[in-house]
Amino acid sequence: MRRLPGKQRQVLFFLVFSGLSLAGAAKPRLYSVVEETEGSSTVTNLAKDLSLGQGELSRRAVRVVSKGNRLRLQLDPETGDLLLTEKLDREEICGPAEPCVLRFQVLLENPLEFFQAEIQVIDINDHSPVFPDKEMLLKISESSPPGTTFPLQNAQDVDVGPNDVDSYIISPNSYFRVLTRKRSDGKKYPELVLDQALDREEEPELRLTLTAQDGGSPPRSGSAQVRIEVVDVNDNAPEFGQPLYRVQVPEDSPTGFLLLRVSATDADTGLHVLIEVVDTNDNAPEFAQPLYRVQVPEDSPEGSLAVTVFATDLDSGDYGKISYTLVQPSEGISDTLEVNPVTGAVRLRKQIDFERVQSYEVDIKATDGGGLSGKCTLLLQVVDVNDNPPEVTMSALNSPIPENAPETVVAVFSVSDPDSGDNGRTISSIQEDLPFILKPSVKNFYTLVTESPLDRETRAEYNITITVSDLGTPRLTTRHHVAVQVSDVNDNAPAFSQAAYTLLVRENNSPGLLIGSVSASDRDAGANAQVTYSLLPPPQQPDVAALVSVHADSGQLYALRALDYEALRAFEFGVRAADRGSPALSSEARVRVQLLDANDHAPAVLYPPANGSAACPELVPRAADAGYLVTKVVAVDGDAGQNAWLSFELLKATEPGLFGVWAHSGEVRTARPLSERDAPRQRLLVLVRDHGEPPLSASVTLHVLLVDGFSQPYLALPEAAAAAEAARPDSLTVQLVVEMAAVSSMLVLSVLALVAARLCGASAGGGGGGVGGRFPGPLLDVSGGGTLSHSYQYEVRLMGDAGTGEFKFMKPISPNLPSQGTGKEIEENCTFQSSLGLILIGTHL
Repeated sequence: MRRLPGKQRQVLFFLVFSGLSLAGAAKPRLYSVVEETEGSSTVTNLAKDLSLGQGELSRRAVRVVSKGNRLRLQLDPETGDLLLTEKLDREEICGPAEPCVLRFQVLLENPLEFFQAEIQVIDINDHSPVFPDKEMLLKISESSPPGTTFPLQNAQDVDVGPNDVDSYIISPNSYFRVLTRKRSDGKKYPELVLDQALDREEEPELRLTLTAQDGGSPPRSGSAQVRIEVVDVNDNAPEFGQPLYRVQVPEDSPTGFLLLRVSATDADTGLHVLIEVVDTNDNAPEFAQPLYRVQVPEDSPEGSLAVTVFATDLDSGDYGKISYTLVQPSEGISDTLEVNPVTGAVRLRKQIDFERVQSYEVDIKATDGGGLSGKCTLLLQVVDVNDNPPEVTMSALNSPIPENAPETVVAVFSVSDPDSGDNGRTISSIQEDLPFILKPSVKNFYTLVTESPLDRETRAEYNITITVSDLGTPRLTTRHHVAVQVSDVNDNAPAFSQAAYTLLVRENNSPGLLIGSVSASDRDAGANAQVTYSLLPPPQQPDVAALVSVHADSGQLYALRALDYEALRAFEFGVRAADRGSPALSSEARVRVQLLDANDHAPAVLYPPANGSAACPELVPRAADAGYLVTKVVAVDGDAGQNAWLSFELLKATEPGLFGVWAHSGEVRTARPLSERDAPRQRLLVLVRDHGEPPLSASVTLHVLLVDGFSQPYLALPEAAAAAEAARPDSLTVQLVVEMAAVSSMLVLSVLALVAARLCGASAGGGGGGVGGRFPGPLLDVSGGGTLSHSYQYEVRLMGDAGTGEFKFMKPISPNLPSQGTGKEIEENCTFQSSLGLILIGTHL
């Protein structure tokens, strides 16, 4: 339903509205019918206009309701045609009103629905102009100059528009012509114009025919007679019948004897001049008019003059003195009216009330001094004034009303005003900024209906002021206040304060720890606004229900067990908030739990291995300069962030100041050039510490062997060399046999060494074990801590290419991180390469 125009919505009743009339806000459907159309003629097909099938007409019980109980329309339920039940006479229905509109409603039941419609009756020229009087009398003085105008009665035509009176004509004559004038209301009237001076002595009377003609096709006309009496002016002197009268009188004539009656004539009047006789009481008083019709406002104060009646008596002296009295007045009239016996003034004895008595009728008698009397009738009509404000009677009030229910009847009330005319006609209205409208109902009843669905969350109460004003002067107004409550309907789902929550939780928490909360609000009321929380089923592992729980009423989240950052750094789950309405409405939010790392892992040294069964010495040539890279301590930390930032420190060394450890990379380098005085075997203790709070650490021992060159024989221990020297045989034969066997063995071992060197090279390039092998992925510091990064790893070799005695220590290779490998493999590779180096050195020698 669309809203009414911006001006204040009003419902105006100028007549008593009878019958059911629930007018919708939609524009009424308009039809037209020419008057005098025969009954049973089809006006329109309502089924087609309302887009209804023939079967729906009967199913929905369609019927036509018109204003008043006089139905001029009939609906054919079979065809859906709207038919006239009788011939329409526009003049009978609407009189002079134009346009002539018949309003009716189409009522559809099952479900209830109303449509407004109007039929306009088109006028035809079926009436002729008619003059109120068949003869009009005009008295015109013969002294009137040419050009003088005289108004005439206008003709009446009950037709309207072009079928109304259009022009006037007069019968041909020598003295007058007629003009057609137009009033402000559009009506036309005739005006007689004198063209030639009149002479009563020549033509004392004229008779003319006035004709009125309408503008219809074909035109109709009506006529009336105009009788003109020429009024004489004194333009002739009286003349006696003879210039000399001779009279003879007997001597015994009594007193008062008539001697002679003389007379003179006047051409102006044509009458004889007679002698006046003596007066007697032979005339009764005569009122100026037999009926006095007077209108008096009902608010006239006591003693105010209503009317003055006046009677005349042709007699003179005491016979001409008149007194006035009321003739047999009723008790109500005698209490209300009084007449002055001398002046004839009728006055009010008390204030009158139109709502109680609308008129008073009484006879007034005038009596002269001779006892003769005359009588007139006084009809005093009380004129209504606007002294009663409209009254509002509330018949029914429906409060509270549910929201989201359009066109709900809120109240039914009636309006009445005991005044009449415009003083009793009322306008009813409400505030224009409210979603309510007034609809007329049965006989001055109104219904207050919701114009659109209400929203309790926007406004839960309306204070409606029903204003009823009449059309009197001044206007009187009555205001009636109605309070309407809006009841809640579960039409709002709970809304979370935010769509996604992020909670930060430190690992190793205690079970049952409150880690945060979610909050949802519902704009509804009562049970519709009570929110309960629950976890959504997880779409995948891990099972969130085993990690966290939510309090159903408060939305607080609890950790069910201790969480481990290294095992699960973050996880997400959904929370549902549902109200207790029927049906229940719900919404969802995502919660992400981000674990904060705790320093619960000490650094782990990957190289050199700390669990080897034998030491793996690092070979350093004595010719190495300061800064020579001896080896690199590789360590990782299972924590993250600052807890995984590692630093390296040299705690103890065989030769202090000879070696140094870079704090951030773990590289062990010579601090100065080596000398002959330095012990060939060095032992270094390196400490690896993280930056956690509190910090955790680990240590590793490095064995470094100082050699003059890679051709120098390498013995694992001095004790082993002394034992070998003691066991050497003295016999030359044994020595030769051993040398021959050694040469043969060396040849075989050289081939094996070459193969082993190739295999070691392939193993290092392909990600095999050893120092350059792949380290376990879970032990790497994802934040870049430790001594291994995502970008580089190192290949460690203890010998150069075949056929050279050069020492190649390290070189960077591919950035792929190792996924497998153990300390045992590192130890075996180190041992194997050391042994192979000794064999190659011995062969070189």
